[in-house]
Amino acid sequence: MKSDDRAIGIFDSGLGGLTILKEVRKILPKENIIYFGDTAHVPYGSKSKETVTTYSLDIASFLESKKVKMILIACNTASALSLEAVKKHIKVPVLGVITPGAKRAAAASKNKKILVLGTESTVKSQAYPKHIKQIDKTVDTAQRACPLFVPIIEEGLLEGNITDAAIRHYLEPAKIFKADTVILGCTHYPVIKKRIARIFGKNVTLVDSAQEIAKETKSLLTKNACLKTSGKAKVHIYASDSPDRFAKLSARIIGGKIPKVRIKKLNI
Repeated sequence: MKSDDRAIGIFDSGLGGLTILKEVRKILPKENIIYFGDTAHVPYGSKSKETVTTYSLDIASFLESKKVKMILIACNTASALSLEAVKKHIKVPVLGVITPGAKRAAAASKNKKILVLGTESTVKSQAYPKHIKQIDKTVDTAQRACPLFVPIIEEGLLEGNITDAAIRHYLEPAKIFKADTVILGCTHYPVIKKRIARIFGKNVTLVDSAQEIAKETKSLLTKNACLKTSGKAKVHIYASDSPDRFAKLSARIIGGKIPKVRIKKLNI
């Protein structure tokens, strides 16, 4: 099979999608990746569908101009609000994070109670409950918006009293639902996954969409005979604002040295 050296495009509102980049690199170590973090407009979770879709289309068009072979919408908010619009606008395959996470959660839950943690826009969209019901109508789904999580993570506050206080504030009341499966419905949240796990305990399964969309990416590329099978992998990272700061925080999430972060302003 001929090696397809075109890159995989990934975009997010900021740092969160790096959790997906990390998982894609684990499962597809030879693939080239172009990542875009829209740091000028983070967070997306409190913005309107129209605004998020405008940002998403502009970023997707930029990635398509780089000749990517597929695009991963790493942001749950953008996946919930803008996936269909991006699919119509872009010629290459586009994957969002909602469906992979919903499938994994439905399969994992034993007591048929799933809790979704997400941004205000993701929760309001009802994307996860709708997808879960399509998979298993017997599942009872509750949601909890955690609007402070993304700003805290973007500030680099990955541990400490402020982070722990926010986690307790949002999640302690949510424990009353008694879910045995919790979806981390924002790609930023796996960055503080261990601290979230402390609240729910070892008997609750945390579903990380990053792992699931990485698996679907490999499956789609294999199906389409588009895998990169030779050569060294290259990663290019773009940010729409403060690239130096983004690079510093990215290293903490990905681990180790990262490529130089380039600046790319949106056309809006």
